[in-house]
Amino acid sequence: MDTKRSTYSILYAAALGLVCALALTAVDRATEERKAANARAEEVRNILTVLGVPFDAGASAAGLLATYGETVSEEERADVDFFVYDNPEAGRLSATRFEGPGLWGPIEGFLCLEEDMTTIYAVSFYRHEETPGLGGEISSDWFQGQFRGKSIIDGSGIPGIHIVNNGADRIVEVDAITGATMTGDKVEEMLNSLIEELARGSGRNG
Repeated sequence: MDTKRSTYSILYAAALGLVCALALTAVDRATEERKAANARAEEVRNILTVLGVPFDAGASAAGLLATYGETVSEEERADVDFFVYDNPEAGRLSATRFEGPGLWGPIEGFLCLEEDMTTIYAVSFYRHEETPGLGGEISSDWFQGQFRGKSIIDGSGIPGIHIVNNGADRIVEVDAITGATMTGDKVEEMLNSLIEELARGSGRNG
């Protein structure tokens, strides 16, 4: 009798586990389309932001996509994909994505350049897993705001941007985040990887 009960318990647990697994799979499939739409809307929100496109902060996913379709064009130049917007104040802006490993996980963002393709209009670090209050400050307004007006090419024609600890005195420098040296190094590396790619595509190779 004990053997029968044990067998029954095992079969019951197995059946219950199978039912739960099937239910979870069904829910995941049912919400997959919605999750994909939300992820796309969040990406579009960040593209619009880095390009300076005005939009309603409370807009739905459909509203964001509509604004994007009306204002932003997509172009490929020298194997680099750009999101382009004719900003009424700043002129023709071009944004492209970048990504790379951070201290605790991947960092993703957008670099937006002015019409001369050397002056930075904006930088956005919109997805990361860095430590709040330390490396996580890369997504703060004060850190991202430092990049505006900086150049990705120095006076000698050498491409690159530098995150420094001793005062950002040059046009290619921004101030580092105190206590987040490793995150700063990784951000600098991934930005410069993109900048060097852009420089090769434009014929500026330092």
